[in-house]
Amino acid sequence: MTTEQSLIPPVTWAQRNDVVYVSFCVQDSINPDIKIETEQIVFHSVAGLEQKVYDITIPLYGTVEPENSKTTIGGRYIELVLKKPSTDTKYWPQLTKEKKKYHWLKVDFKKWKDEDDSEDEAAAAGGGGLGGDGNIDDMLSMMGGGAGGPKFGGLGGGLGGDYNIPSDEDSDDEDMPELDDIESDNAGKDKEKSGETLPNIDGINPKTNA
Repeated sequence: MTTEQSLIPPVTWAQRNDVVYVSFCVQDSINPDIKIETEQIVFHSVAGLEQKVYDITIPLYGTVEPENSKTTIGGRYIELVLKKPSTDTKYWPQLTKEKKKYHWLKVDFKKWKDEDDSEDEAAAAGGGGLGGDGNIDDMLSMMGGGAGGPKFGGLGGGLGGDYNIPSDEDSDDEDMPELDDIESDNAGKDKEKSGETLPNIDGINPKTNA
């Protein structure tokens, strides 16, 4: 095992009304040691061919239920699904207890849904909805959107996007043409029409009655 100083792994997060998603982006993790506690996450792992050591403790904004939370270990990441208490169904303003930006922490916009969308998803799941269990990601996948829904330019995914606190900037605004430019174009068209050559009527003789 390497004796190198431990590193902080890249972390992404997203949430719903009832759960929080936290992913540690480490590849080929070897025997990761992950502790989900009521108010914090403790992560330790050796990963990759170089067997780099990763360590981090994340104090959480709110409390979670460790016994109802889940851990999934993949080849390129380790994902935690943290269950919020039934009395805490509001969105957390940030993942961490302290409100600040961390260079290692990003919002995962591929999993993120706004609070209103999360409530609609929960309602659809309770009523059956489309796609059987009401999972919107599954419905988008069935419609060809792929897992996590469509990818929007400017939002990024995985490690892309904002840090601890999601951005509410509107990227849908488009540049509108100036009115002066529109009037100039119309004036040019009118000038072209007025400059068209009219037929010469001098050589046209009126008909006379026999």
